Amino acid sequence: MEAKAKARYLRVTPQKARRVVDLVRGQQATEALAVLKFAEQSASEPVYKLIASGVANARVLADKNGEAFNEDDLYISEIYVDEGPTMKRFRPRAQGRAFRINKRTSHITVVLSDEQGASRKENA
Repeated sequence: MEAKAKARYLRVTPQKARRVVDLVRGQQATEALAVLKFAEQSASEPVYKLIASGVANARVLADKNGEAFNEDDLYISEIYVDEGPTMKRFRPRAQGRAFRINKRTSHITVVLSDEQGASRKENA
């Protein structure tokens, strides 16, 4: 079973979001939530909410298919950060000049799967 969750147009730079995502890649979902809860980076809160949303999506998917659901069986099989659109702003500087400021956004995607599903892919 695979469950996906996406967060789009987050006001976090992709470089900063990737540092947080690298902390939890490949971990068990409940363990990843515990790590993110105490991470000091600003991107850890949206990533925490995204993984929690993925767990909820997995629960709904299991109920829909009539399968037994155990939160401890879920692992983060994929998590990645893509660059979203950049908002360009200008900052006034001395002598009539203007410097551009890029306000970057991110798209984060997480795929949660149970352990058996991850091993099936490796064997196929």
